[in-house]
Amino acid sequence: MASKLSRMRFKGLDLNLLVAFDALMTTRSVSRAAERVNLSQPAMSAALARLREFFGDDLLVLQGKRMHPTAFADELMPQVRKSLQQLESMLAKSPNFDPATSQRTFRIVTSDYVQASIIVPLVAELAAEAPSIQLDCQLPNLTIAEHLDEGSVDVVITPEYIVTGSHPSYELYREPQVVVGAAENPVLAKGSITAEEFEAAGHVAVVIGERPVASYADRQLEIMGIRRRIEVTTSVFTLVPWLLERTGRLAVLHERLVVQLEDRFAIRRVPVPYPVPPMKQMLCYNAGRSEDAGLLWLRGKIERIARTNP
Repeated sequence: MASKLSRMRFKGLDLNLLVAFDALMTTRSVSRAAERVNLSQPAMSAALARLREFFGDDLLVLQGKRMHPTAFADELMPQVRKSLQQLESMLAKSPNFDPATSQRTFRIVTSDYVQASIIVPLVAELAAEAPSIQLDCQLPNLTIAEHLDEGSVDVVITPEYIVTGSHPSYELYREPQVVVGAAENPVLAKGSITAEEFEAAGHVAVVIGERPVASYADRQLEIMGIRRRIEVTTSVFTLVPWLLERTGRLAVLHERLVVQLEDRFAIRRVPVPYPVPPMKQMLCYNAGRSEDAGLLWLRGKIERIARTNP
């Protein structure tokens, strides 16, 4: 954003100062704000001084080791953020987006499972079609909604039950769930598993995020009242095969991921012995980016890969 706003002024205000103000209000720290927008600390201090002079208000006041906003700064912040989002959306509407020459960085928030099953093939395609485009992939955290509001994240891919906020979202694909275990597990040798066998086994469960949320399959089983003996929990879907090999443990995972992992691990999949509906995987994006040519292109690429059978 800052580079696109260089030399732009409105009523005597350098618009880059609004980017600095947003960073200062978000971090409440001159040093962290400087890092956020790639400025030196002295340059950020100078930006704060200019902002104070322009608005005639202290804006942020140091109390102890932390800066606290004034009442005026709190009132100003939502207006500044909305203006920056609208300006960035306007700049992104350029009809000249060319993936072959673009040097844009897209930020995607999603689980390691989606990164492995959707983003990996996307990266392979970009290497040939858009060699200068960069993807910044991040795992879900408690600030997803805030970052989507700020426009600092371009795309969020998440199960329907986790979708929050007022930004547009739509179904990307539906994902069947399967039981997976070690290839030598005798319980799976016949190609199916009974409810009794499933419940008698030890299990690996996946919990997501800083405030742990059960994975889709584990949540569905809990809702259905299925009792399991959880022996191991992990926050990473792609770690599960290591926790299954050479054991009698089972896990319930997304079929798309298991299909990919079968070529790399000695694992076997069978149908879930309960009527677990397929998971609805949703794609969310900032409402102000609806006409962003680059984001429309990226979403189209993701949709095509996601809707292709694994």
